[in-house]
Formats: sequence, C-alpha cells, structure tokens
Amino acid sequence: MSKLRFEELNLSQEVLNAVKDMGFEEASPIQAEAIPLIMDGKDIIGQAQTGTGKTAAFAIPIIEKIDASSKELQAVILCPTRELVIQVSEEFRKLMKYRENLFVAPIYGGQPIERQLGTLRKGVQVVIGTPGRTMDHMRRGSIKMNAVKIIVLDEADEMLDMGFRDDMEVILKDTPETRQTVMFSATMAPDIIGLTKLYQKDSVIVNVTNKKLSAPKIQQIYFEVQDKNKPEVLSRLLDIHNIKLALVFCNTKSQVDSLVEILKTRGYFADALHGDMSQNYRDRVMNGFRNGTVEILVATDVAGRGIDVNDVEAVFNYDLPRDDEDYTHRIGRTARAGKTGTAFTFVTGKQIYNLKRIERANGVLIKRQSVPTIDEIETTRINTYAEKIGKIVETGHLSKFVNHIEQIMGDELTSIDVAAALLKITMDKENESFDRTVNFEEPVREQRPQGRFPDKRFGNRYTMKDNFRRNNGENKPFMSSERNRNDAPKEARPSREGYGRSNNDRKPEGEFKPYRSSERNKDDAPREARPSREGFGRPNNDRKPEGEFKPYRSDKKRDDSFKKARLFGERTEKPEVDRGKEEEYKPFKSAGKKKSDSPNKDGKFFDKKFSKPKSGDKKPGKKFNKDK
Repeated sequence: MSKLRFEELNLSQEVLNAVKDMGFEEASPIQAEAIPLIMDGKDIIGQAQTGTGKTAAFAIPIIEKIDASSKELQAVILCPTRELVIQVSEEFRKLMKYRENLFVAPIYGGQPIERQLGTLRKGVQVVIGTPGRTMDHMRRGSIKMNAVKIIVLDEADEMLDMGFRDDMEVILKDTPETRQTVMFSATMAPDIIGLTKLYQKDSVIVNVTNKKLSAPKIQQIYFEVQDKNKPEVLSRLLDIHNIKLALVFCNTKSQVDSLVEILKTRGYFADALHGDMSQNYRDRVMNGFRNGTVEILVATDVAGRGIDVNDVEAVFNYDLPRDDEDYTHRIGRTARAGKTGTAFTFVTGKQIYNLKRIERANGVLIKRQSVPTIDEIETTRINTYAEKIGKIVETGHLSKFVNHIEQIMGDELTSIDVAAALLKITMDKENESFDRTVNFEEPVREQRPQGRFPDKRFGNRYTMKDNFRRNNGENKPFMSSERNRNDAPKEARPSREGYGRSNNDRKPEGEFKPYRSSERNKDDAPREARPSREGFGRPNNDRKPEGEFKPYRSDKKRDDSFKKARLFGERTEKPEVDRGKEEEYKPFKSAGKKKSDSPNKDGKFFDKKFSKPKSGDKKPGKKFNKDK
C-alpha cells in the first residue's frame, strides 16, 4: 500500500503537533491500517514485527477517544513485562503533550503499591500495567472496570507464554461487554485464536509481517565461532565498527553476569539486565543506557522486551535464541525511528541449521562473514585517528604541544619518528585486550577420534597422529601431502587397513626385486639400523652380505636341539659321531643327575622319596606320536 501522512488520518491538531515533535511525518504500515479501524470502534488483531510503531498504532486512537472531562478509568493496556509498561507509558506521555486533563498510571510489580494507590485515587483515564499487579488492584477496589471503553493486549503471544492466560481471562470478564478489544501479537497461535473467539466480536486481522517496509534497514550477519571465542569476537566487532550503543542478548542469567564481567575487564562500559535484579536497579541501568553512560547492555529475552531506545546501533545474538520468534523481537531493538542498524549472530556447531530455519520462516537472508583480524581493526582505528587529527588541526591552539614535540625531537629524532612512536603507544595500549593466539581462519570442525589408520566408521578419513615427526621437520605423512586420500591417484594411496606394502613402494614392471631387500625393510627404514624384534632371533645389523651363505643355525646348535628333542620323545635323526666313541654317547644321562632320577630300562620313572612310578609303561614319546 502507498504511504500515508498523519494529516491524512483525520487526527486532532494536538496529536499532530505531538507526532511532529517526535519527528514522525509518515505513518508505518501497521499505523496506517490499524488507526482508522480502532477509531471506528472495531475489534482488531494486529500482527507486526517489533519496532514498527505498534504502540502509537493503539495509543493515538485511544487518546482521540478518551473523554477528558471524566475522571473514570476508560482504557486499560496489559503488557507482559515491567519494561514494556514503562515504554508504553512514555509513549503515551509524548503523544498527550498538548492534551490537558489526561492522566496515565503505570502499574507493575516491584514498585511500592502505596504510590500506585495514591495515583489511582486522584483519578486516571488510562491504566498501563502487568496482569498480576492489575488483578491485585482489582481485588483492593482501587481499579474499577465498569466504565472501560477499550482494552488492549500488547504482546499477547508473550503473555500467554509467560502463563498470564488465566489472569487475562479474569480481567476481560470483569470489563463491560460493550468494550472494544484490541490485540497485538507477532504470531497467530491457537491460544490467541481462542481468546479472539471468546472476547472479540467480528474481529479484523491486520497483518503486516510480510510487508517489505516493516524492517528493511537491518543488516543481518552471522559468524561461526566456538563458545570459548565469543568474548573475543564480540570485542573485535565492537571496535572495528566503532559501535557506541549496543544491545547483547544471552539465553541465561548466569551468562549475562559472566559476560558483563568479561567486558568490564576489557575496558567497556557494560551492565546487565535480567529478572533477578530489583526494579530500582533495573530503572537505573535503563536510564544509564538511554543517556549513554552504559554503552553495552547485556540482557535476557524477557528483560529485553521493554527496551525502547532509538539510538541502538547494533544487536548481538550472543546465544542463538531457543524460539524463532525471539530472533525477530531481538533484532527489532535496532533500526528504530527510520534509522539503520545491524544484527550480529554467533552460531556454534549444528546451530547453523536453526539459523537456516529462521531465514526460511522470516524470509530474510543472513550473510556469513569472517571474524575481523587485528590488522583490520588497527587500520580502522588509524582512519578514525586521522579524522580526529584533522578536526583538531582545524581547531588550532596547538602551540603548547608543538613546543613539547620540538623538545622531544632534539637533534636525533624527526617529527615523523615522534608521531609514529606516539601512534604505536596508543595502538598497543588499545590492543592489549585482544587475544592474538586465536586463529579464526580455521573452520570449526566436529572432533573425531584420532587413529593411525583409516576407519570405515568415520567415513574412511585419515588423521595424522604422529605429531612428533611433523614437529621435528620430517615431512612423511601417511597420505599424500598435496591431495586428500579420496582424490589421490592409485599409486599414492596408502595400503588398506595397514596390511601389506604401500602402493607407492612398488618397483617398475621391468625391474624385479625380491619382497625384502638388504637395503630397505618393510617400513622403509635402513635395515642395518633396525633393532631386533622383542629380542627374538639375531639383530639385523649382524647379518652378512648377500654373497656369503651361512646356515641359520650352526652345527653346535643343531646338536643341542637334537638332544632337547630326544628328551621329549620326538623323532629326530641321530647326529653323526665317530664309531670309536659310539659307546660313550649317552644322551639320556647327564652329568649332574643321579641314577635314581633317570629312567630305567623299562621306561618307568621312580620317585626318590616315595619309590612309586609316576607314569605307565608307555614311553614318553609314544603319546605324542599317537596324537599326531
């Protein structure tokens, strides 16, 4: 639809003057469609994104319809949080600037109830409050609903999520049936539809969520980082973009407190805002954020719903919101009142799939960027310093400092040397908080078990495990260093599962070599330098050249093995001995044994102590031969 000016909406001159003082000339889509319907007395359901002027969409017609001559309560606005109650109250006060005898009372928990009772006794036409505190005043009789003409449920979907459904139903039942009911919600949940059927008559849906004009000036960017590096990334983004007023959202209260402490140690003016804080402290923090003494406000989703500051330059999703709708509410805190803004989102691991779902649900494109380096930050700062120096030089009054520089220069230094040294001191001081050891250029990959050989369970991927070789200058990776395993040619690929020889050790077809050579062993190490395995056999460095043949065992060892075999009954050949000494050869008798311990002629063994045979009549060797 075409844009409308506020003069075209048939508003009073007092309201037009107030709108002009606020700096608005054209109505937003939700204002252009909702204001005429509310002025006509129709029940509506407004759907619009956060930051599109929903408050003025129902505040302007309420101010136009209130009877200033009556002190009775005529309008009630219910909000889910105390911050949103304060925000709506401030909007009403600005729009009622030129209207006399109109009074608004904000009612919420955390404020002394005696003060609220005193305000209500004086007579107010509009009450803006949370459901719980509003019901408390209804029980006390300080609020009477019999003359209410219009009731507004702002952020109805959020109030239902916070468990205010029963309270809202009690409040709606106590109001007259002739009232006008207006609801504003970001989504059309089933609970919202149930309320519309019970408490609205012929309601009209005003949906501008799909309008391209709703929030077109927010630049949305995301970064893939690890949880431990989020504070470093946040600090770099704040410095490279020179952000003066930022809002950071976290999912938990403990995360809010810890992040505020980290930012304070890095030199930022940061403060926290969440539900565990007292109302006085929260008001003090919000006042500091509005006047600029608090540059970075770290808050949770519930506390951040009521933040309405037009000068917020950037919103940081330090933690990706659990609910997709919270993403829209968060980024709506920036780019208000026709200004531009940026939304930065930190994504860790598989959260990228949740971010893609948010893109599809909202029909937006969130661009990926890399984390700025320290050199880029220094370049940005130098450009900023150049602009400041130019302004200072134009202003003048530098004679005092010129004399100091001339004294520092002396006879050895030049003005350029002094300027470079001063700039280096300034840059080093500002870069102290940055961690130079963090490398954001490496992509974040899922951790996999380390192994020496590839494994089918993990996609047949190989990971180098021997860091000792790599750190000591040996460039011998198991796989090719130039290409991955799946892309490497056949001759460069490793052997499967570590069995057999690798393909890259094969010789040309025309050249024949034995499986093992004297110069190289199986693992490509020099043969003479390879130690013996577990102490078995002879060491490799004792082997003779190939031209000299020697048997594996000497004759002496063969005789010893023959004797041992005869003791266990194995059939072996008898060694050759001289015929003259054949009678002296007695393999079954040793020099150290007595006659009683040796076997007798029948093959029986007699125990020295009990003189009983230990075995049968069979000889020891026959048992093994029989089994064999």
